[in-house]
Amino acid sequence: MKRLFFTLFITYCGFSVVAQRAFLRRGEFKDSCYHVLIIGVHIAGELPYGDLSSRFGGNFSAGLPILYKTDKNLIIGAEGNYIFGGNVREDPLAYMYTSANTITNGSGNPGQLRLNERGFTAYLVLGKVFSKLGKNKNSGLLTYFGLGYMQHKINIYDVGKSLPQVYGVLSKGYDRLTGGPAAMQFIGYMFLAKNRLANCYAGFEFQEGFTTGLRGYQYDTMTSDNKKRIDILMGIRIGWMLPLYKKTPKEFYYN
Repeated sequence: MKRLFFTLFITYCGFSVVAQRAFLRRGEFKDSCYHVLIIGVHIAGELPYGDLSSRFGGNFSAGLPILYKTDKNLIIGAEGNYIFGGNVREDPLAYMYTSANTITNGSGNPGQLRLNERGFTAYLVLGKVFSKLGKNKNSGLLTYFGLGYMQHKINIYDVGKSLPQVYGVLSKGYDRLTGGPAAMQFIGYMFLAKNRLANCYAGFEFQEGFTTGLRGYQYDTMTSDNKKRIDILMGIRIGWMLPLYKKTPKEFYYN
């Protein structure tokens, strides 16, 4: 998975550099810093650390940022991210398995069960674009941080709908639903082109969740889950953005 993250990052950065040079040659940038509302979409590959690493392995996330860039290159806004993955290290149903490593369903036959990671984060963000490191006054090094909320759980999927042990609300006794306040930091490069098509960004993200269990009782351990946790995610993010300009700029660079 680490190789995949690295390949995605290098490929995307290469595309950004090529696109930026092409638009500079064609004179697509306005020679001023302007304010603009930005709506985007991004994907990320993430690795867990802290308490989260004992429950899950690597995961992916997809998100939607809504940002406002001022004419001073300050960034304010919000973003939400959906977390998903298939690498579950903590199995709350382990005590149910037979010697053949299966779970018996209501008919006495082996049932099919899948465990996945599911969750989300939501943040209010504040940051800045340092245009001295960019090719125009609206692009450059992008840094921002956010405060918000993190939640995750073990998603229990009964393939044949034949396991009464985890049917309906009973699955809540095993899903390890966890949530709490969180912080996020991002550093990368943002490129805004006048034609609104080659607007992208890429960089590194860091998230820290100060969470606790949200279920009152765990069936497998027969205890409540109220342990304080520090759940950390670190990864590489790439994204595309649509700037909603108030009006089309009329002044451009020309070679």
